[in-house]
Amino acid sequence: MGKYTLNDLENLTGIRADTIRIWEIRYGIIEPQRTPTNRRWYTDDDLIRLMNIGLLNNEGIKISKIAKLTSAEINEKVSVTTGGKKKPADTFVKLITAMNKLDEEVVDDLINKEIAGLGVERTFKRILFPFLKKVGILWQTGAIDPGTEHFITAILRKHLISASPGIAGQGSKKRRKYLLFLPEGEWHELALLYFNYVLLKKGYKTLYLGQSTPLSSVISAAETWKPDTVITGTLSGLAVSDASELLLKMHRELKVKKILVAGGLAADAEKLKLPDIKPLINERSLI
Repeated sequence: MGKYTLNDLENLTGIRADTIRIWEIRYGIIEPQRTPTNRRWYTDDDLIRLMNIGLLNNEGIKISKIAKLTSAEINEKVSVTTGGKKKPADTFVKLITAMNKLDEEVVDDLINKEIAGLGVERTFKRILFPFLKKVGILWQTGAIDPGTEHFITAILRKHLISASPGIAGQGSKKRRKYLLFLPEGEWHELALLYFNYVLLKKGYKTLYLGQSTPLSSVISAAETWKPDTVITGTLSGLAVSDASELLLKMHRELKVKKILVAGGLAADAEKLKLPDIKPLINERSLI
């Protein structure tokens, strides 16, 4: 079961903490639990109820009217108001609940249903990456432990890896080649796996070296495989002790047309203004 602070609810629902407090005191929309020191905390059910209330309120329904409804009536009204169409928030709430229960089967089922309807790229862009960003907030605030964060990340990683073989080998007509790696000490590879998937789907050739790869190994692989573009990045600036030194060494020793860097390395690339190193913002920057 999730255990959320008031600030967690604000970050997860987009509803300001002071608004939640007013709704709580004036309308009794949710009833917080209390710690021994009298600090508020909230459950998964509170989160789900608040997200649905926020959705109805955004549709123009006054909070005073929503507060009079039971949870079942709120859920029914959400379905009617949205025309029965799912929104990313619906899947997000279900993912949060399944994640907190460590229920891999339910998480897989939710992801597979979204992919069946939206495809891999749109599912990750519209739902799973925004969801993972919120999971990061929960981890930073202590609402979930590292094991839970690793659990959900591993499942998302599995889906990207399993989707890629089905489109691999389509690059015979497009000769551009991409080598993808993460610097030593960087283990967060979901974005890199996503870029690899997008490139394969577009018909390009990729060589995926993956997590925490020594630059010497990247240089050796590039000399053998001769890619046109190298892609790398870090989640933050913490994984690489001297980002400028790394980028300069890549500039000197990687004999490629272009080097794309994402995340924590992008800002350093913009400062250095090297002609062959560019920030990678999204998949449109790949080509």
